Amino acid sequence: MARVAGVEYLELLARDAAPVEFEGPLLAARAAGADADTLAELERAKGLALQVRGVLENRRRRETELRALFETAGDLASLTDVDSVLAAIVHRSRQLLHSDVAYLSLNDDDAGDTYMRVTDGTTSALFRAVRLPLGAGLGGLVAQTAMPYATAEYFADARFDHTKGIDSAVADEGLTSILGVPLLLGRRVIGVLYAANRTVRPFAKDDIALLVSFAAHAAIALDNARLLSETQVALDDLRVAGEELRARTTSVERAADAHDRLAALVLRGGDVDDVARELREVLGGEVVMVDPAGAVLASTCPPGPAPAAEEQLLRRVGDAARTLAVDGRCAAPVVAGADLLGALVLRREDPLDEADRRILERAAVVTALLLLFRRGVAEAEGRLRGELLQDVLADAGRDARGLHERARLVGADLDAAHAVVVAEIAGDRTRTAEAAAFLASRHHGLSTVLGGRLVLVLPGLAPRAAARAVSEEVGYAAGRPLTAGVAGPASGTAAIAVAHAEAGRCLDTLLALGRTGEVARAEDLGFVGLMLGERRDVGAYVRSVVGPVLDYDTRRGTALAETLRTYFAHGGNLGRTGGALHVHANTVTQRLERVTRLLGEGWTTPERQLEVQLALRLAALLR
Repeated sequence: MARVAGVEYLELLARDAAPVEFEGPLLAARAAGADADTLAELERAKGLALQVRGVLENRRRRETELRALFETAGDLASLTDVDSVLAAIVHRSRQLLHSDVAYLSLNDDDAGDTYMRVTDGTTSALFRAVRLPLGAGLGGLVAQTAMPYATAEYFADARFDHTKGIDSAVADEGLTSILGVPLLLGRRVIGVLYAANRTVRPFAKDDIALLVSFAAHAAIALDNARLLSETQVALDDLRVAGEELRARTTSVERAADAHDRLAALVLRGGDVDDVARELREVLGGEVVMVDPAGAVLASTCPPGPAPAAEEQLLRRVGDAARTLAVDGRCAAPVVAGADLLGALVLRREDPLDEADRRILERAAVVTALLLLFRRGVAEAEGRLRGELLQDVLADAGRDARGLHERARLVGADLDAAHAVVVAEIAGDRTRTAEAAAFLASRHHGLSTVLGGRLVLVLPGLAPRAAARAVSEEVGYAAGRPLTAGVAGPASGTAAIAVAHAEAGRCLDTLLALGRTGEVARAEDLGFVGLMLGERRDVGAYVRSVVGPVLDYDTRRGTALAETLRTYFAHGGNLGRTGGALHVHANTVTQRLERVTRLLGEGWTTPERQLEVQLALRLAALLR
């Protein structure tokens, strides 16, 4: 009977029966009338079976706890999100301790209290938001003493301070039994891990030990998260520093490349046009170099007027004498000491960084050096050209071959057709002379100051066009249009000297007549020019004054020229003029109206009438 019961107990153990089922064999034996020894043997077998069952259950529980701890350790090994790891720790603690609630709080060193970080199983928003002063409540006591504390009845436990805020939160969640263990990093408490029940249920030593183990994992997770965060911050700082270093290296390399390009440009004798092209290759965009008056000295842009915004920017750069940027344009002043030589403008949509701005400013410095060099060369060349022109005008026949050779050395050809301009000097004498020298150099001509006047010999230009260029362009430097006389075209040293004398007489005449700011050649001055001119082309003068009337008479067989001579001979009296011509006065009026249509309305003014009378007399003499 006892052996049969022993087998039954083994079967109960094998199928993990409930403890109450272990009473079955003993009750069956009593019902069958077993003797006292048999019942005692069965009682002993039942006790041993329950003891074995307890051992097995403890081992299974321990295995489950160890598995949970290993899983937590695995989570820590692959830590990517500290919140997820802490949530897993709290959730597993609740499951293994079979508690109603589990939660974790962390210390806030700045605020001097403890706050909820992770909760599992809670329902109260007030409880999840509670903060515990250090030393208050069970959690505050754990955080302060670094020791585990457990209470079966929280509200009846007098070992810790109760505060209204904490007790209200615990009551709102409905908690009664609470276990708290510290989260330790070395000897420092960084938080508390809790398990709690809503009924009176004391926590065993095994529960406390298990929660301590989970608290240790949680502390490691937090410390790893801190280290990972610090490492990430350090890596981010290194990445940012690396990017800044790469950007700075790139910037330095670009600046060095720009410096090498500009230095090579200066050494090989480049000009401002080369600076503009190099700057466009280095910085992108388009480059324009302008002088203080806004005239373009070099450009990589298509020809066209500068935008109004750019003109305003240039004025601001000239006033401020520093680099300015606005609306996709950046302008750097080109200065030499206190002398503003112009501005270097970069048209680019992308804003310039500090390195690009410094490259632009360095290019402006190089441009200033080139302009100063150009000015020095121009001044030296201007002196040579001026001395050559003075020698040509002083004694053209003295050494014609030597004069031609000197002209060749400065790029001039005295045998080409030249317009010879003599102009007054106005404004700043030096500035005006420099502007005249620049104009002459641009046209491969010569200029000088002789007898207090500007003298320019310009090849390839018609006389009037040359005089207008001198009056306007050189006049800009002087502050107003210049009065200028012109003669030519003249080829050879002797002809240039003769044309110079004629142009000087034209200037004298313009100034005597008060025609300031005008330009004229001898034929533009009427009969006065006829007397001043060296060639005295009477026929050309006659045609310039009354040519339309003479041509009309020739084509139509009319007598308009004769009517004019008679009209002047009778003092402009229509009646006497008609009588002398044997026509009615109305006919005379009709003929004079025809003359007006041919010569223009102004022919009846005193000055023009004198010109017309002289031209008619000279025409009669030519016939």
